[in-house]
Amino acid sequence: MQKTLTAPEIEKLLKQLPDWKLTDGKLTREWTFGNFVEAIAFVNKVAPLAEAAGHHPDIDIRYNRVLLSLVSHDAGGITERDASMAVHINEEFAD
Repeated sequence: MQKTLTAPEIEKLLKQLPDWKLTDGKLTREWTFGNFVEAIAFVNKVAPLAEAAGHHPDIDIRYNRVLLSLVSHDAGGITERDASMAVHINEEFAD
């Protein structure tokens, strides 16, 4: 099991990833699209990345908005695995 990141480590990560936030103990980021179909297409692009990493975000779809949340449930918090996944998602889906 991975160790959870400390508060200073999470703070440093959030400075590197300004689009991500700490919400209820999870790394979260929201995307807004033109419509529902575009939102679903985005989720379908995230799915293979998550599967390849063996680490799956919680996904909340609200019409044209998608919220991704990353936390390592087995570790009880945010780990390096979550940080790496957030970085990888940012690299793949740079605005």
